[in-house]
Amino acid sequence: MTAPARLSPGDTAPDFTLPTDSGDQLALADLRGRKVLLYAYPAAMTPGCTKQACDFRDSLASLQAAGYEVVGISPDKPEKLATFRERDAITFPLVSDTDRAVLTAYGAYGEKQSYGKTVTGVIRSTFVIDADGRIEQAFYNVRATGHVAKLRRDLGLD
Repeated sequence: MTAPARLSPGDTAPDFTLPTDSGDQLALADLRGRKVLLYAYPAAMTPGCTKQACDFRDSLASLQAAGYEVVGISPDKPEKLATFRERDAITFPLVSDTDRAVLTAYGAYGEKQSYGKTVTGVIRSTFVIDADGRIEQAFYNVRATGHVAKLRRDLGLD
């Protein structure tokens, strides 16, 4: 497997309809007219992913006040996402991409470096999608800790 194709500002955000942590379906098209922060993370209930989700949760009110909706995406099954949501009081949708097709379309699944080795997996990433469904910014290989604070600065919210 080679490095995945990455999205750039101005690209159309790949559309999706995926199952959520609540058992519903979430379609990116249903969020048109609003800005979306779609963040990809490797696995629910792991330390880094929990820290990142809680950072988004704790910033959700101010992100929404600035017009952003937050959606988390991982290859976890909806049942695991529901447990994650309940355990950590996650207050935004978590979508399940078990076949990794959407993660791949966003360039957030493929070869990456982990502890000095090349492995295949989810590349921790965040995508800022504008109200028309276009990529405003794509951040790849982000850190779990401190990413939301950096994102807020990059978006001019702090």
